[in-house]
Amino acid sequence: MSFPLLTATAALPAVGAVATAAVPAARRGAAKWLALLVSLATLGLTAVVLARFEPGGARYQLTESHAWIKDFGVRYELGVDGIGVALIALTALLIPFVILAGWHDADPQETGAESLSSFAAGRWRPTQGFFALILGVEAMVIISFEATDVFLFYIFFEAMLIPMYFLIGGFGDRAHAGSDENAAAQRSYAAVKFLLYNLVGGLIMLAAVIGLYVVAGNFSLQEIVAARANGSLHMATNTERLLFLGFFFAFAVKAPLWPLHTWLPNAMGEATAPVAVLITAVVDKVGTFAMLRFCLQLFPEASKWATPVILVLSLISIVYGALLAVGQRDIKRLIAYASISHFGFIILGIFAMTSQGQSGATLYMVNHGISTAALMLVAGFLISRRGSRLIADYGGVQKVAPVLAGTFLIGGLATLSLPGLAPFVSEFLVLVGTFARYPVIGIIATFGIVLAALYTLVLYQRTMTGPVKPSVSKLPDLRARELAVVFPLIALLIFLGVYPKPVTDLVNPAVQHTLSDVHKTDPKPAVEAAK
Repeated sequence: MSFPLLTATAALPAVGAVATAAVPAARRGAAKWLALLVSLATLGLTAVVLARFEPGGARYQLTESHAWIKDFGVRYELGVDGIGVALIALTALLIPFVILAGWHDADPQETGAESLSSFAAGRWRPTQGFFALILGVEAMVIISFEATDVFLFYIFFEAMLIPMYFLIGGFGDRAHAGSDENAAAQRSYAAVKFLLYNLVGGLIMLAAVIGLYVVAGNFSLQEIVAARANGSLHMATNTERLLFLGFFFAFAVKAPLWPLHTWLPNAMGEATAPVAVLITAVVDKVGTFAMLRFCLQLFPEASKWATPVILVLSLISIVYGALLAVGQRDIKRLIAYASISHFGFIILGIFAMTSQGQSGATLYMVNHGISTAALMLVAGFLISRRGSRLIADYGGVQKVAPVLAGTFLIGGLATLSLPGLAPFVSEFLVLVGTFARYPVIGIIATFGIVLAALYTLVLYQRTMTGPVKPSVSKLPDLRARELAVVFPLIALLIFLGVYPKPVTDLVNPAVQHTLSDVHKTDPKPAVEAAK
């Protein structure tokens, strides 16, 4: 039997999470280094997955299949296509930066009194637990990108909520206006709201998963898709639509799509900056990925039936998220609303049902993860220095911390999809793919770009330029550890902005398979090229 490479990629951070949590209380530094080494080892194993994956080969590669719960047709089935490999690589790449950026976020705020009651009050932050939870999330996200058994996917789709709940509620942002009691209450509210929204979506999906088993008799994605293709499995129209809605609702909450988005600004605002990156750059990608893998493949006719409504909701997310970002006074909430707008672009590209749109949407998932990580982590470094998330408390930072301001500017320019930086290519492909089939929607979506320029440049102008405020006059510039976090992300943004071919070559075959599943081809140009 060949080495179970996909299992190992998910199991390594899971084992690392247990080992990190077991480090003695007095060895906090050892726990940090162990977590970092495990994340780097996972990145190395992911590089092996990338090296062994053949973009022009079989649709699902490195597959594993073992009996699990035979009586209910549940199997332990893993396999990756180009889209899954790209998102696994994104996850494995970002986690070491998340760990480095949060190096001191879980250090105790007080000496002594390391008791359960002090932890509940938000005064003690167990370092081992913080980094173990991050590794646990990484393991669950990776196996979600690998699972080709619907029930197996569902388990980890829901299980990742537990460590995220504790990361948001137990390790919140220290830069909070007001008393410690108020800060703890806000963290608790954000964590509970995150959990309830996603649990409701998960419960609705569970009903759909059970319904799928009743109709298909098993949970294997590949078997169900093959049975539908050869005509041996037929779903009644209403049944398929109901099952599609059950799956899509859960994924739209996770994505997040308007009007199911309201948990995200609270969660990102109250979480530490590294955990906010974990939410929007890693965990939320599971929702958009699952739309491609499960909604379109399992329910092709229902996907086409729901497309007009989903496109409108995506359009609302793009414009609404950008408008609210313009009016924000809190730096982290501004980035959160910008992410809602960006997820609108991703879902728009998926349901445009064109090769350019879906390739752009997948590339957007990768590029958004890198650009949001760069911007949010630099913002986190800034906030930790000043102790405030309010834009009004800053001014003239570029004169006292030019490297910090410069990296913040590049992260912001990537967010507004400046040509030459990675998000531009993906946003351009989404708009081209959308315009080819839905020109009116494509035109309206471009207003999101204008609004992105507005909220990004206004944010930079108010925080980094102008007279130096006394409260920021002695802010230190980025330190060595922080530079090690930011510079690789900036380099990736530039590289993928100039040369996105490695990612597009990886995902394009999978996109063509998905379009084939829904029986869609690219529309012909309105004006034929002159011969």
